[in-house]
Amino acid sequence: MLAPTPEQYRRLNEMAQAWKRRQADALEASPGRNPHLDVDALCFQACPDGGVESAGRDYLIGALISPVSLSLVLFPIFGSAAAPVEGERRAFELPSGRYPFVAEVLEEGQWLWRCQLLDDLSDLESREEGSRLAQRLMDKVMTPEDAT
Repeated sequence: MLAPTPEQYRRLNEMAQAWKRRQADALEASPGRNPHLDVDALCFQACPDGGVESAGRDYLIGALISPVSLSLVLFPIFGSAAAPVEGERRAFELPSGRYPFVAEVLEEGQWLWRCQLLDDLSDLESREEGSRLAQRLMDKVMTPEDAT
């Protein structure tokens, strides 16, 4: 597993803040909103190499947690990468299987692929619990299917 560089961590933080700004009204209006959580990019690492439909080394993979959801995110390693069309759907092959992602263009030059996995985080009592949940998610996603 390759950890992001300091520059990539900076970009991941900017991405999380841009996503939060874009979703602010929906997050605030959600009846299942967990007041203990905030938007954060967690547990990011370089994607493993793989087949034709894999994410490949062009992305960092990690979790995006918010007060209402936990998502798997593919974020382009290079800020200059061309953005897909907003709402475009694509399945990516990861070590544990295929996952359906949707392209989200956050602002000029900033975009991601997102696969929402959980839409109810109301039972989490702290940001630390959210971080542990994200870590378990990433452990499962990055473990090959046949190893489970």
